[in-house]
Amino acid sequence: MQTHSQQFVPCTLMGLMSGTSLDGLDLALCDFWNNEQGFHYNILQTQTFQYPQELSLKLRQLFEGSALFLCEVEVEFSNFMAQCVNIFLENAEKKPYYLASHGHTVFHQPEHGLTKQIGSGAILAAKTGIPTICDFRTTDVAWGGQGAPLVPIGDALLFHQYAGCLNLGGISNISQHANGVSIAHDISLCNILLNFLAEQCGYSYDKEGMLAQKGAVHPALLEALNKPDYFLNNKAKSIGFELFSSYYRPLLNSFSISIEDKLRTVCEHIAMQVAQSLKGMPKVLVTGGGAKNSFLISLLKEKTETTIIIPENQLVDFKEALIFAFLGYLRIHETNNCLCSVTGASQNSCGGAIYMA
Repeated sequence: MQTHSQQFVPCTLMGLMSGTSLDGLDLALCDFWNNEQGFHYNILQTQTFQYPQELSLKLRQLFEGSALFLCEVEVEFSNFMAQCVNIFLENAEKKPYYLASHGHTVFHQPEHGLTKQIGSGAILAAKTGIPTICDFRTTDVAWGGQGAPLVPIGDALLFHQYAGCLNLGGISNISQHANGVSIAHDISLCNILLNFLAEQCGYSYDKEGMLAQKGAVHPALLEALNKPDYFLNNKAKSIGFELFSSYYRPLLNSFSISIEDKLRTVCEHIAMQVAQSLKGMPKVLVTGGGAKNSFLISLLKEKTETTIIIPENQLVDFKEALIFAFLGYLRIHETNNCLCSVTGASQNSCGGAIYMA
């Protein structure tokens, strides 16, 4: 995977990450370099910008909106990202040479050859004066892959001391690297489900799982949560918001039980599916918002023999932004940043469109 003879110039990049749970835009300013021991990173500065309420609402409506609405919101979203970058850099110790932006996923249907992340690289480059790398997924999809997950190459090259890396974000996903091969997949919906239910109680999320802890597992709901054929598929696979919109949201709304019982049952579902994916791994690094849900983590520890390692808060919150900055670092060195062993594509690829300032 890594060619030590290749020259990788030390570089500072900023990663921008907008997750499916819409809990904010994460920015991470990072240094990267390479030597005989491999790749290294240093997180210089991080910040999360909350979405304005009106923009957040529009982003939630994109899946069912018109094509014109999608274009209009992309412009608004891109200008918001550029504004956040400029505010961030006012007090930054150094300026990045490149921005590497994941964008915000609207549609993800790789089985139909499509995935759509909004966030204009042209607007970001023009409004910040910094060359911008974006659109990381579509090259892999063009080669027949899932276009996701993208983080496993970063996990393999930056966090190789762990048997695997588990992310508990809007969607839970796992990556593992053994015998020179990376394997990864999306596991289940995670914070998308938990936040959807917590919002019905007036909270943006269920802090430390306190609401879920008050509830009881509902067997019929748990069976239905575990029902989708997705969980039987052992090939390269990824999840889009479509699964929530078409199946899980109507399912949760159809049960006339307390929100606490729904949250408790969803936590049980997530822990069951994640534990199944951890089999055979001695030690995993756990990041993402779900790593702060102490009740969910306690359920997971009950169901697995894998040692769960939760790092400092900065890495918990900004690991994905860090890795997208790293994907940008690989891109500017014209090195593969997407692995076919993970996505099911016909070949590895170097994804990302570069917009010059």
